[in-house]
Amino acid sequence: MIALIQRVTQAKVVVDSKTIGEIEQGLLVFLGVEKEDDQQKAQRLCDKVMGYRVFSDEHGKMNLNVQQANGSLLVISQFTLAANTQKGLRPSFSGGATPQKADQLYRYFVEQCRATGIKTEMGQFAADMKVSLTNDGPVTFWLQV
Repeated sequence: MIALIQRVTQAKVVVDSKTIGEIEQGLLVFLGVEKEDDQQKAQRLCDKVMGYRVFSDEHGKMNLNVQQANGSLLVISQFTLAANTQKGLRPSFSGGATPQKADQLYRYFVEQCRATGIKTEMGQFAADMKVSLTNDGPVTFWLQV
């Protein structure tokens, strides 16, 4: 399971000209689900995302996690993160989970994030989404479990 996280000052997702998820300060999480992923991996990745220290403390050092920074999450499913790009000029998606499994684990991941008490918004699985954000820093990390 893969999370591409970006520290943002704001982010939103729009489907069919309607905003369906929006946050201010926090993390935009693009989530990729691979074939071998399960709920245990989703929980471990959730724990890692929630605990990852990417927000500045009073000394300007990245020592605070999203909870300590009073931030929110916007979680967007993104199957392209599971692509194999090692050969040729066209990505292979054979390592990605089936749509049914990916949707289930995406929703499970969001539930686990919400269970921490952090405001967690989400996109719409398999929809044509328009995501906009203001990356703060810029700060972007690739997390994988």
